[in-house]
Amino acid sequence: MPAAAETATRPSRPRLRAAAGAALLTGVLFCLASRLAGSHPFGSRTRNIVDLGQQYLPYHSYWRRLLLGEADGDLFLNWSSGFGSNFLGDLGTYLSSPFDLLVVVFPADRPELALYVITALKIATAGAAMAALLLTLRRGPWPVAALLGTAYALSGWTFNYGATVPMWLDGLVAFPLLCLVGEWARKRRRPVLGPLVVAIAWIANFYTAYMATIGAAVFLLVRLLTTDDTGSEGAVRRPRLAALLRAARTVAIGVGLAAPLVLVVFLGTKVADPTPPTPFAPAAWTDVLARFLPATASVASPALFIGTPALALALTLPFNSVVAGRVRAGWVTAIVLVTLSLQWEPTHLLWHAGASPNGIPYRQTFVLCGLLLMAAWLSVAGGLPRPLALLGGAGTLAFLARAAAVSVDIDRWTYPAAAGALALAALAAVAALLARSRPAGRLLPVLAVGLLLAAQAGETLVTGKRIEEQQLSKVSWAPRIGPWHTGMAAAVAAKDAWPRHRTDPGEVPGGNDVLLVGGEGADYYSSLTSDTYSRTLAALGFGFYAKGRHPVSLDNPVTDAIFSIGTRMRSTPEGPLELDRLPEARIEVAESPVPPLVTVRPGPPAPAPAPGSAADTAFARQERMLGSTVYEVPADPRRTGTPDGTGATLTANCPAGSEVWLWAPEYQGTAALSGSPATTPPAEFAGKLPSVLAPMQRLGTVPASGAVRIELTPEPKAEPRLKLPARPVGCLERHRLDSAVRELTATGATAVRATGHTLTAELPAGSTGTAVLAVPRISGWRCAAGDAPLEPAHRRLGLLAVPLDGKATTVTCSFRPPGVKPGGAAGAAALLALLLTAWLHRSRRTREPARRREFTARAHPARSTEKTPV
Repeated sequence: MPAAAETATRPSRPRLRAAAGAALLTGVLFCLASRLAGSHPFGSRTRNIVDLGQQYLPYHSYWRRLLLGEADGDLFLNWSSGFGSNFLGDLGTYLSSPFDLLVVVFPADRPELALYVITALKIATAGAAMAALLLTLRRGPWPVAALLGTAYALSGWTFNYGATVPMWLDGLVAFPLLCLVGEWARKRRRPVLGPLVVAIAWIANFYTAYMATIGAAVFLLVRLLTTDDTGSEGAVRRPRLAALLRAARTVAIGVGLAAPLVLVVFLGTKVADPTPPTPFAPAAWTDVLARFLPATASVASPALFIGTPALALALTLPFNSVVAGRVRAGWVTAIVLVTLSLQWEPTHLLWHAGASPNGIPYRQTFVLCGLLLMAAWLSVAGGLPRPLALLGGAGTLAFLARAAAVSVDIDRWTYPAAAGALALAALAAVAALLARSRPAGRLLPVLAVGLLLAAQAGETLVTGKRIEEQQLSKVSWAPRIGPWHTGMAAAVAAKDAWPRHRTDPGEVPGGNDVLLVGGEGADYYSSLTSDTYSRTLAALGFGFYAKGRHPVSLDNPVTDAIFSIGTRMRSTPEGPLELDRLPEARIEVAESPVPPLVTVRPGPPAPAPAPGSAADTAFARQERMLGSTVYEVPADPRRTGTPDGTGATLTANCPAGSEVWLWAPEYQGTAALSGSPATTPPAEFAGKLPSVLAPMQRLGTVPASGAVRIELTPEPKAEPRLKLPARPVGCLERHRLDSAVRELTATGATAVRATGHTLTAELPAGSTGTAVLAVPRISGWRCAAGDAPLEPAHRRLGLLAVPLDGKATTVTCSFRPPGVKPGGAAGAAALLALLLTAWLHRSRRTREPARRREFTARAHPARSTEKTPV
């Protein structure tokens, strides 16, 4: 091998070994932690806590169906969720990571296994990327780099946040990769690969990639200020500025390449249902210090655990005189400032793109974990720090642990795990010190690495186990995929008649039901849930969770007619929901005649009652959207308290034989209709604004006397004042509804076709008025009657509407996510910039040899005239 090639290859071999070692060790430890916690797939307990079970798992299940051509929608539109939702926005939010394509290699009934494997692969890749970055920073023992890479990948942030929010793990991978891109910009290397890495990071998950980009900017600034590759100090300023400009160009081109997806997500958030403002409250510093320690879990403080041995090494850097003073000052300053930025509201908002997030306020913590591990590597890469530095680091660690003792986040395993890891790390330090006096032996260095591995691995396993156990005991969870889901999926597949009418699977445990079991229901949970959709359904008496971003199905015949739900599934579990088991369920299939998806309305809707008036009820809004009066709404239901003062009674009069519905969106408790059969269970309401809105519910049938008596029993923890609308009772007369359905069917579409993101309907000849599509009018819809060009769709009470002139016999609506066109233009411009960059780089490399020969000829004219001997 030529000398130059050998020199170029040597540094890459340790990096490859460190990356491979970190990936393998990370994967093994992550799986062992799951095994110790007894969670799926190494145990029977569910991992589906909070949004993992309600969002990410269903989306991955649907993504598999779409990739295999088994879904009704396409990349633009999801017909299954939310009566038609912006899928490209959801794709960019939850599913755009290259790892997510692996769902196609797993069976349809194993989405949990697919998601677990994807999660493990992302975490292992993050460890590999960090290990490679450490050896790029400075040469050193690759096994130690592999251990520190594993410490980064299996930090407290990963166990507490990332493992249950898989798309954030792409940011964990992106941070070390973007730091490598910064190194390439500093050294004028890989001007084409750099933007491609940035683009992939931002496409995979632009939210955490944004945070990783800020972290990489901090990394690059520290490297520019602490590393002098140019010779004299006076010649440094211009190369530093040039490196910053190259890095800015790299990021700009990379983000531009990702714009076709990123811009769609960004604009989707602008029209999403707004969540209530979340004021930032910094965590107590004792809690911040506690989170450096093992086995701590909380969503209210930053998860900073990287392992006690790794933390101890990082804390030796300020005292390690072997490392240059400028390097120590630069990295210590950066770490302190980033730590303080977590606790200051202006920088907190900067980390989170200007909006304080709901839920976990310290999502950027993985950046600080990475910086700490870089500090640990810089202190140990040249050899074990000297005893004075070790004592300084140990003393700082002891102070940190003592100050954190009063924190509520400390677990019973915290100090025993930290003490055990520190004892093993001390033995590793002793072995390394003895190895210095015996440089010829290999046993002691191997023993030192082995003890360090045991310390880091043991503490990591304890932390992963305890965090998973604490999460299951403190937060909401969804059961594993089981017989209930598979039975419902089979029932839906047997009855689905889309687009003739919709099939709603009803409530299945987990959330986002239709993504798991099929159908075309109302259930939809996304960060991009349209404000239009959420408000439209809430006004009709639907319920929601997650402060409006999770509307749920409403089992009501009037709204079924409005949204053309011809088949409705109802399921009842045959046992309790448990952490390790999902029971069988009895499934009832109810079919009823409903109008087609496209109906024709001859005139404008009936005048709306004054907003906030007693007549402004969900019953009245349903009737306006349906176009017919179908409810009898008692004007003044009488409310009286129960003798024991624990409840209330509503009394009213309604037509005999009509159905009694209670609309109580803010009520917490049960409601029962007096005189109903004993087998009819009371209806349960769980309204708790702003988080939860209770849907209206059917209580029973009005007796022959026409007297309606509703017993309300509030929850013991509910507010003492009973919150009910002025007119909470509506009595549905079925014969009126049947007549309205027949009329809408007779004048509605004769045929409906749905292909991908387009809906086409054939109308009776001479149709006038307005064609109304049972599809929410979210941003991106364009419609036309007949052969007219597509234009932004009209709106009628929150639904798509197309004016008719009596000549057109067809209506066509097509959906294009907002941001696709400008994003595509930005992507094309970025691609041209990348091609220009590649051409300029190639031209420069071609000219450099000629310039070197010309310089040599001028500097040594005698050499240029010498003849080469034969």
